[in-house]
Amino acid sequence: MSPHPTEPAAPVRLLLCDDHAVVRAGLRALLASTDGIEVVGEAGSGEEALAVAARVRPDVVLMDLQLGDGMDGVTATRRLTSPPEDAGAGAAATPRVLVLTMFDTDADIARAIEAGATGYLLKAERPDELFAAIHDAASGRTALSPPVADRVMARMRSPRPDLSERERDILRQLARGLGNREIARALFISEATVKTHLGRIYGKLGVETRAGAVAVANERRLLP
Repeated sequence: MSPHPTEPAAPVRLLLCDDHAVVRAGLRALLASTDGIEVVGEAGSGEEALAVAARVRPDVVLMDLQLGDGMDGVTATRRLTSPPEDAGAGAAATPRVLVLTMFDTDADIARAIEAGATGYLLKAERPDELFAAIHDAASGRTALSPPVADRVMARMRSPRPDLSERERDILRQLARGLGNREIARALFISEATVKTHLGRIYGKLGVETRAGAVAVANERRLLP
């Protein structure tokens, strides 16, 4: 007996989200030129992306970050990739989100990935790289443009502590050699508040002394 023929894999169901209709039309035309990807919906805003995704159940959402007024791409990504709290065991799976944007700053990349994006591509990518990234995202694999991957690796090798603005204020006063009482007076806060912030600063910088905090801050260029 001859073996059963292998059935072709179902195409990746894709939702386009970009606030520019011309960009969406260009992407739709481009994606029509390749097999294995089916555009099942379009959205011009984050709010519309949520509504359309709930209706068409895409495998992947191709998401721009800047969406004009209203919900931005990061918020939409977080909402799309977070199942509702009342979702039961039989609830539909959340889609993968693949960011496609012109912006490659550390802050944009970090916010998108922390929001749940599976991949991050720049609009300068070649079509074949976009197609491959969509398939990777549908399979749950991370897809990053080479410049983005370089920035992520650099950030991982030398992570910058996430200090609040108040913690940075106190760190600047530390670098001036001020004591707790002087810092409190300079910033119009209590000494107890200064001590609380110092404890958090030490923890984030991985140090135990004032001198250590200033040294690490200078090394990582956290001070102006």
